[in-house]
Amino acid sequence: MAAIDPIDPTEPNAPIDPGDPIGALEAHRQALTGHCYRMLGSVADADDAVQETLVRAWRHRDQVDDEAALAGWLHRIATNVCLTALAQRQRRLRPMSLAPAGTPHDPLSTRPAREWLEPIPDARVMPMAADPHERVRVRERVRLAFVTALQHLPPKQRAALLLVEVVGLSADETATTLETTVPSVNSALQRARAKLGGLGEAASGAPLSASQIGLVERFVSAFEDYDPDELCALMHEDAVLSMPPYDLWLRGRESLREWFRLRGGGCAGSLLVPTRASGSPAFLHYRAGDDGAYHAWAVIVLELRGERIAEMANFLDVESLFPAFEAPLVRTTRDG
Repeated sequence: MAAIDPIDPTEPNAPIDPGDPIGALEAHRQALTGHCYRMLGSVADADDAVQETLVRAWRHRDQVDDEAALAGWLHRIATNVCLTALAQRQRRLRPMSLAPAGTPHDPLSTRPAREWLEPIPDARVMPMAADPHERVRVRERVRLAFVTALQHLPPKQRAALLLVEVVGLSADETATTLETTVPSVNSALQRARAKLGGLGEAASGAPLSASQIGLVERFVSAFEDYDPDELCALMHEDAVLSMPPYDLWLRGRESLREWFRLRGGGCAGSLLVPTRASGSPAFLHYRAGDDGAYHAWAVIVLELRGERIAEMANFLDVESLFPAFEAPLVRTTRDG
């Protein structure tokens, strides 16, 4: 397979031949979205990178020798698109990466949305016709903890790890993609694995057990009834609450209880619409407004550990995130 040539942005699109397999490229969109999300930590940035990847692939489609080589070739293009993007921006992180846990009484300060890691809808990264084992594998690799850890790796180290361990390219193919040597790739892999510390294997994307399903249902009831004591009864003793774009994050059941009782009181009367995001149970959180409607407030992602909630991550950038879930920003009734 030929090397991937740089694309001149002024080059006109090649004429579309009805006999050419456009659908064959589109069939890889979910897998490419997952790859670009792991590289970039943002749904919108991943979408932009995938679109650029498919445009480049279409222009240079004659470089693919056979169908079996297509997935790897597309991921090579996507990796280079992401590396270019990462050269122009800082990594995306979560509040827990920036400062120690705070208290429920600390002032609230914010950072720009571009600095925060975002959750991604599971449906956006699940390949078409994925079997149950593949679904578990995909969910494991979009978990918030795993993607956060990836953001701490230098971009090329991150790319090497993903290309070899997730995409399945050889060290030689990866070296060609990254314009480096095989020993450099192997060294990058060793350093990346050491930094991740086995986190990827520890995160489970398996379906929820019956008791965990019951736990999530109890969470919905407790939140919509807004019962702080019941909410905290569902949490681990060391549970974490985060709310980007706010820097503040909390650890510990009693800190969370105090937050829910005091500053979180505006969530009384809320509506939670179930979904799945970043391989975990999630909810589109709508708060009741004075106008009688329900207004988008957050995407809530729950991380479960055994029979309790280990983390409640609230992502408040609804203008960006709710469209990614194809969800309205306002619901006139609880039923829609």
